[in-house]
Amino acid sequence: MSKRVYISADYALNDGDRSVVDELHKWGNDNLHKVDYCDTALVSSGSVSKNSDCRPCDLKLEFNRQINASSAVIFIIGDKTASRTAGSSCKRMTAPAYCSCTPYKQNANGASYCKVYGQLTPPGPNDDVGEINSYSYLEHEFRQAQKKGKTIIVVYNSLYKQPSWLPSYMKGYENDAQPFWTKNYWGDKVGNYAYIKKALGYE
Repeated sequence: MSKRVYISADYALNDGDRSVVDELHKWGNDNLHKVDYCDTALVSSGSVSKNSDCRPCDLKLEFNRQINASSAVIFIIGDKTASRTAGSSCKRMTAPAYCSCTPYKQNANGASYCKVYGQLTPPGPNDDVGEINSYSYLEHEFRQAQKKGKTIIVVYNSLYKQPSWLPSYMKGYENDAQPFWTKNYWGDKVGNYAYIKKALGYE
């Protein structure tokens, strides 16, 4: 039976961590391990974002849905992860309902009034992380996975442990986080599948 796993990563074209995501997708398609991956990029380019008025809060709601439907979440940490702030510019936490924000696709119409009306109600202990927040997309995904008790796997886009790369909201994972890359018998850089398999319960 295929496992459904969510991948959270920095998808910046020039200095993100797509190489790890691509490697995970290749591994997940083999006949032995069959992992059904969903990742941040798939959500961000999917049906929700095709709405020209898609806002950061719409994306965060979809992240919640996809994480809730997954048994585990893999967080890929690169040397820029801690500094990424995309998704954190929501003003609604401290401003009235008529504040404005720029749709996700930053269309030519510019900023629009907030889509969320009325008084904000803090989410309860069993609710999802609220979509109106000042978290980056990456931090939102992490907090949602934590709140919903998902298996959390943290890997560095590196051959070595890099605890200084962990963002502050992942404090406490220094001992758990492992390098994603390793070298095989011939000295080639390959994915550390032994760690991932064990964390996903294959071994």
